[in-house]
Amino acid sequence: MDDKELSGDVIGAAIEVHRLLGPGLLESAYELALERELLLRGSSVVRQKSVPLEYKGVAPGDGFRLDLLVEDRLLIEIKAVDALLPIHMAQLLTYLRLTDRRFGLLINFNEKILKDGIRRVTNGY
Repeated sequence: MDDKELSGDVIGAAIEVHRLLGPGLLESAYELALERELLLRGSSVVRQKSVPLEYKGVAPGDGFRLDLLVEDRLLIEIKAVDALLPIHMAQLLTYLRLTDRRFGLLINFNEKILKDGIRRVTNGY
C-alpha cells in the first residue's frame, strides 16, 4: 500500500470514529478509539510510542511520544481543540523530522465535520 492509500485508510477510520463518538471528548478517547478502529481494519498500530531525544550526543531520556504510528511510517497527531494552530503543524513537522519519517496526519476531532480538521503534513522528501 502506498502513502496515499494508507493515509486514505486512516482518514476513513478517523471519520468512522468521529461518526460514532462526535466532537467534545478528550484527545485520549479519540486516540484509543482510532487505534482500535485501525486494528480492526488490519493495520499495524503503535500508540504512545516513546521516542528518545538526543541532544549534543546525549540522550537524556524520552523526548516525546507519538500519538499513533501506523505501519511504522505514518505519524498521527490527534487534537481535540477549537481550531488547529500553526504550533500544531510545527509539532508534527518536528516529530517527522526527528523520527526521519516522511508524512503524517494532524487530526482535530473537535470539528462538526471531521474533514475540516484534517491536515496532511509531509517532511519535505
